[in-house]
This record gives sequence, C-alpha cells and structure tokens, in this order.
Amino acid sequence: AWHGDRRSSGDYAVNEETEVIAFRMTLVDGQIELYRKRHDEIWPELEAALRVAGVVEYRIFNEPGTDDLFAVMRRKRGHSLDALAASSLMHRWWDMMADVTVTGADGVPIQRELLQVYDMKQSDERRNKL
Repeated sequence: AWHGDRRSSGDYAVNEETEVIAFRMTLVDGQIELYRKRHDEIWPELEAALRVAGVVEYRIFNEPGTDDLFAVMRRKRGHSLDALAASSLMHRWWDMMADVTVTGADGVPIQRELLQVYDMKQSDERRNKL
C-alpha cells in the first residue's frame, strides 16, 4: 500500500524531511456518500496510527459524477507506512471499506500511482514569509 518506499518522478519533496505521493483509487459504483461518511467518522486510533507512521497530510478527492478518487499524501521520508499496512488496525479499516472501494484479491484498495508532471515552487519571497 502507498507504493512502499519506491522513489519515482511521482514523489516530490516538500522539504528535506517530507515528500508527497499521489495515487488514484476507484469506488464501487455510486458509493461516494458512504465513502465520505465513513471518512468523516474515521476511527481516532487509525488517524493517530497514520500520524505515527509518518503521514503529515492526507487528502482524498472525488471527480463529481464519477467513481474516481484522487489521493495526495505528504509523508515523512522515514515513514513506516509499510508496517502500518501490515497491521490488524489497517486491515480492519480496509475490510470495512471493501464494500465501497475497489480492492485486490487481498482486500487492499487498488492504488494506481500518479506521476508528477508539474510543480510550481513557492517564490523565495513567499517562502521567507512562511
């Protein structure tokens, strides 16, 4: 899950400590409202585990009128997402989400890596103000 530790042109640095990955997933036909509801009610222990594993930001978008999901995750370079993916907590979440997300035979949501094709950097002036 989360494309392991592969480095590709799809990973880009936010700073020296973090990187951003992006990927697509697919909903089971028309399940966006249930998908959204479950994420609105995400288990606090899962959100905490994601943070401990090195996730700094995680956003998931839906193209209206489709079953396509687009996820963007900023994570620490030394993340432990592979260990989280092997945990019973993560598998319980994926089991619960299997009726709304297209999964592989292993029950893990199918993620299709997206490669970055453009990156507008902050100007030095703006970066110094942040």
